[in-house]
Amino acid sequence: MNPTIQDVANKANVSIATVSRVLNDLPGYSEKTKQKVLQAIEDLGYQPNAIARGLVNRKTGTIGVLFPSVSGLLSAEVLHGIEAQASEEGHSVIVCNTEADEDKTLKYIQLLSEKRVDGLVFVSEEVTDVYYKALSRMGVPVVLVSTQSFQYPLPYVKVDDRHAAYTATRHLIQAGHTQLGMISGNEKDLIAGIPRMEGFKQAIMEAGLPFQESQIEKQLSFTYEAGQEGFKTLLTRHPEMTAVFAASDEIAIGAFSAAYEMGISIPGDVSVVGYDNLKLAEMSVPPLTTIAQPFQRMGEKAVEMVLQMNRGKGAESCILPHVLIERKSVSSRN
Repeated sequence: MNPTIQDVANKANVSIATVSRVLNDLPGYSEKTKQKVLQAIEDLGYQPNAIARGLVNRKTGTIGVLFPSVSGLLSAEVLHGIEAQASEEGHSVIVCNTEADEDKTLKYIQLLSEKRVDGLVFVSEEVTDVYYKALSRMGVPVVLVSTQSFQYPLPYVKVDDRHAAYTATRHLIQAGHTQLGMISGNEKDLIAGIPRMEGFKQAIMEAGLPFQESQIEKQLSFTYEAGQEGFKTLLTRHPEMTAVFAASDEIAIGAFSAAYEMGISIPGDVSVVGYDNLKLAEMSVPPLTTIAQPFQRMGEKAVEMVLQMNRGKGAESCILPHVLIERKSVSSRN
């Protein structure tokens, strides 16, 4: 049977209240008493209950994380950063997979509230009015990762998606490509859909190249399957295209697969640039040139911001730098 706080109090010959104050680093006892309590804890192997401890100091040492999908490679890298930083700060993490479902998201927010988490990291989803009201009721710091809200005052950590897409497209133009296309995610996605399409358009128009909306193949997601379907549709519509910007690495790898089925060589016939720099980008054939987002650092920074806010300090939103990683999926037409 696990020792209790009462066992510690009895062994140290003090009250339960004194043990609680020592555990939570509160005043009201001598150094000698503190050492007696700590020695009793060590002798008994007592493990304080985080929830019970939180009733006193209002902190449980836990951070909640809401992901639309925990199976994606992006989520894995962000989570690695979150867990590493939380551990360094003496906190644990509760991860919830919402599957981008509103009812499930709201249930998890309620669960995290009941668990009395010290803060929450909200990843890669739009903050709707319903979500914001539920998050506000929790009364704990909330930091967004790889998303942002124009409507609500929630701090965020992300890259500049429009600028990053511009960088990717500009790289293709500088390689001599003038017939460019894009496979995008959902055109209604305010976070990653629209900004990346805008960056693509901006680079083309600044270069003085002609642009028409049919150069963008709009898919509903950023998945491998979207890349397969989107590449076939785009190249059937515009067989003259020599370069494609894919709005995610998974889309890019799907495009590779479709190109293979169509007898199209990459990068011999069509060059491709992806977005995210997931691990699979360097494992693909050919290795994928892509935009790197610092996902691990995003996770670390989000935890830093949550804990900073918990200490009563403000936390400013943070735009982290993106980097173009050149590999073998772009050929020169110069």
